[in-house]
Amino acid sequence: MIDFGTCGVGDHSCDLAIAWTLFDGESRNIFRASMAADQATWARGRGWALWKALITAAGQIEIAPAETAEAWRVVDAVLIEREA
Repeated sequence: MIDFGTCGVGDHSCDLAIAWTLFDGESRNIFRASMAADQATWARGRGWALWKALITAAGQIEIAPAETAEAWRVVDAVLIEREA
């Protein structure tokens, strides 16, 4: 087994996942501008948000429906931004 849990140590992009879990629309844009993250860092942050949301959603619908719904909202936000 390989544990990838600490692969992001020292990478500022893990801190950006909050952009999709907490912020929406214009507030996300303001957050991004204030972080001054380059495009690659922002893309990795989007990846971290997607990873976290998918891990949260996996198999949780019967156990924690509210958390699962929120995780899928994050997945949608990440994918919509990627398409834009």
